[in-house]
Amino acid sequence: MADKKPVGRQKIPIAKIEKENARYATFSKRRKGLYKKASELIGQYDDLDIGIIMFSPTGKPYSFSHPTVDAVIDRFLYPNMLSSESNRLAAENSRNKVKELQVKLDDYDITENDETDETNRWDSIEEFDAEEIKKDKIWFKSIDEMLKNRLIQLENGASPSAQAAPKDAN
Repeated sequence: MADKKPVGRQKIPIAKIEKENARYATFSKRRKGLYKKASELIGQYDDLDIGIIMFSPTGKPYSFSHPTVDAVIDRFLYPNMLSSESNRLAAENSRNKVKELQVKLDDYDITENDETDETNRWDSIEEFDAEEIKKDKIWFKSIDEMLKNRLIQLENGASPSAQAAPKDAN
């Protein structure tokens, strides 16, 4: 029993994944993981230049760069030289945009996590058009009916049954 590994993360040997669909899915997951790690690094370090280039199993190219592709390439090819004025301006602009978006994201997270500020959830209701409102009204009615039916079942002591949603629910 002491030799068993936990079910969580385990070391997977590096080998080609033979099943094509599994290989594509694994590539997508790992690509997203690399992008996420790169984004986290950018958030932690102000003057970081990072570039990732990869090709999918089907040969499709994917890339990630910060602050700009030119800045990353210049830094790679000429590590001891200063970049051109236009590249420096573009890189600074990109870094400022990332900082601005990070502040907005942080503010959004704080607002969404603040349960006392319920009004923010309904600020965008004015943007709905008539068709969206009609669809939502039908959906809410179907949910209401399902909840009422489930309440009746529970009050009568019935066990839950798999009921299909009404056809007009979507």
